[in-house]
Amino acid sequence: MEKDTQNDKIKILSQTQPREMNLKPLVGPPSLNLQGPPLPTPAHHKSIHQVPITPTENQTPQNKKEKMTATSSPLFSRLFHPDLLPLLSKMSFFDSLIFFVVNMVDRFDMWHRLPVLLGLAYLGLRRHLHQKYNLIHVGPPEKTPYDAEEVGYRTADGTCNDPSDGRTGGSGTFFGRNMPPTRMDYGFLDPHPSIVAAKLLERKKFVDCGDQFNLIGCAWIQFMIHDWIDHLEDTQQVEIRAPKAVADRCPLKSFKFFKTKSVSMGSESGFLNTRTPWWDGSVVYGNNEEGMRRVRTFKDGKLKITEEDGLLQHDEKGIPISGDVRNCWAGFSLLQALFVKEHNAVCDMLKTKHPEFDDERLYRHARLVTSAVIAKIHTIDWTIELLKTDTLVAGMRINWYGFLGKRLKDLCGSAFGPVLSGLVGLKRPRNHGVPYSLTEEFSSVYRMHTLLPEKVLLRDIGCDYCIDHEESLPIQEEVPMKEMIGLEGERRLSEIGMEKMLISMGYQSSGAIALWNYPSWMRNLIAHDVNGEDRPDPVDMAALEIYRDRERKVARYNEFRRNLLMVPIRRWEDLVGDDWDAVEALREVYGDDVEKLDLQVGLHAEKKIKGFAIGETSFFIFLLIASRRLEADRFFTTNFNAKTYTEEGLNWVNKTESLKEVIDRHFPGMTSKYMRCTSAFSVWDSPPDPKRYLPLYLRLAT
Repeated sequence: MEKDTQNDKIKILSQTQPREMNLKPLVGPPSLNLQGPPLPTPAHHKSIHQVPITPTENQTPQNKKEKMTATSSPLFSRLFHPDLLPLLSKMSFFDSLIFFVVNMVDRFDMWHRLPVLLGLAYLGLRRHLHQKYNLIHVGPPEKTPYDAEEVGYRTADGTCNDPSDGRTGGSGTFFGRNMPPTRMDYGFLDPHPSIVAAKLLERKKFVDCGDQFNLIGCAWIQFMIHDWIDHLEDTQQVEIRAPKAVADRCPLKSFKFFKTKSVSMGSESGFLNTRTPWWDGSVVYGNNEEGMRRVRTFKDGKLKITEEDGLLQHDEKGIPISGDVRNCWAGFSLLQALFVKEHNAVCDMLKTKHPEFDDERLYRHARLVTSAVIAKIHTIDWTIELLKTDTLVAGMRINWYGFLGKRLKDLCGSAFGPVLSGLVGLKRPRNHGVPYSLTEEFSSVYRMHTLLPEKVLLRDIGCDYCIDHEESLPIQEEVPMKEMIGLEGERRLSEIGMEKMLISMGYQSSGAIALWNYPSWMRNLIAHDVNGEDRPDPVDMAALEIYRDRERKVARYNEFRRNLLMVPIRRWEDLVGDDWDAVEALREVYGDDVEKLDLQVGLHAEKKIKGFAIGETSFFIFLLIASRRLEADRFFTTNFNAKTYTEEGLNWVNKTESLKEVIDRHFPGMTSKYMRCTSAFSVWDSPPDPKRYLPLYLRLAT
């Protein structure tokens, strides 16, 4: 069956069974119709979960009418952007006051210019609004009881975490939403994904992000994504053909891929997450019982690792043995191996302190400790390098330690609540009335493939080198990224060695999130099945990412901003300023219709706040979800204690503050010899953060 849209074609192919896990959803109907409907035309676009953004307070029809009348007045029109008035009308009086403050700050684009304390207050108010109006549950309500006392450990499939429902957050549950599915009537090919990829995304010249972020930071985000999210695919394939106008700029004139599986729930439908959305280290441990058993040695609680070189073991096909092996590259596998080493080191420590622990108990405690170390590094090390401002340094440390800081938290625990003592260690999890999940919008803003380079620069670590010298560690070899992915990447990593690869990644800057910076090699990419095997058909990832957002009914850029209580753009200059090349290119693809702008293009094009490697629109999703991953998880709240982690395990987490410390544990002397900067996620030969004498909370904007 073929469908013509604007003289270009999406072709629905016959059913082909992908080599995928036998995954059954934990919620939803007992059996799924794998045939699925044909792709909708614009006329048939229907929201899959049209849930309005509504306040939790009950309002009578009369109150709603009065509210709408008030917000429609000329005064409100002058104070608020007209596009935001419908959202304001749904808010309680108290939330309307909060929104008034947030909106006034936004009108002057000044929150990031405020002193640290005022900037934190703004982010706290905005996060409150997002927690109230940007959390939408998808899927039927579930209440599966379990005994939390009996399940004092992280399960293989992510179940038995949420106190009120054992199935929440398990692999095979639904993605949630941060806003209703798009109501726009643009088609899947409007404009054609290949045109968007060729004219706005494909890399013209590699643009890096300076000293702020290195390839370890780039690999880390893939390490996290493989811990959290992946969509279940259908058995039906789709083919996209590049239009003649850009065919000569597309490495693939056509490419085939599997649709995202849409699962019906009566009049609604949603998409399933094949990974566990908790911060549970499933990228190392697996997302189900089979994956967990594959990585374990079943001796002393340890995971499989190659003793000779410290890298992952491989099966008879050369596929790495680890928790997640789909679409891997050498830098990603290196981080998996590093945290297998961390897990095994925790096992050794616990066995010394508790010789009575058997294999299972050692494994369970070590997994809890290692997962918490990963979460902590992401919160107070990786994120503050991605968003390098004093306000975000303070904010992320408040998430973990609270406003009163680490010393008082170590002394008093979480006695003073989430603001003063942090989210970690709360008496009970908080989900703000919406069962925990990661969301379609979160998945979209975490598309950061422009961080990847065209080649890896291997350094000569055999030379006589001192970090105190001004010269950088010399480059020994330049390896194309094509040789660093999949099975070939595993072979190259084995030849290079873990130490040399880690140092080389530390010295190389990642790419910038910007227009015309999408890796060229990813436009002709062999993707993997969930078992790590190559698929037969290459894909154009730049075009595919545009299509995926449309297929999953993620709002386009302006609609996305409105739903996040952000002012939409009115013209291209609002997005890119006086970059006339970008204005011309955007107009060529989208005309003057700013509402048509794809989310991915907008996120890459928008001007960045000083110190931010990502745009403000992405950041506000991060603001909401970064807190939610901690506060909704009972192993970071109710069960973040010595009884669950052991006294020694809890101490291990509390003393680990950065990736640098993990590297020092397993490669003594490496950072002192090769690293000048403060964080292992910055370029290693860059200067350290300057010493500041003014306390963090008293500083002005940076």
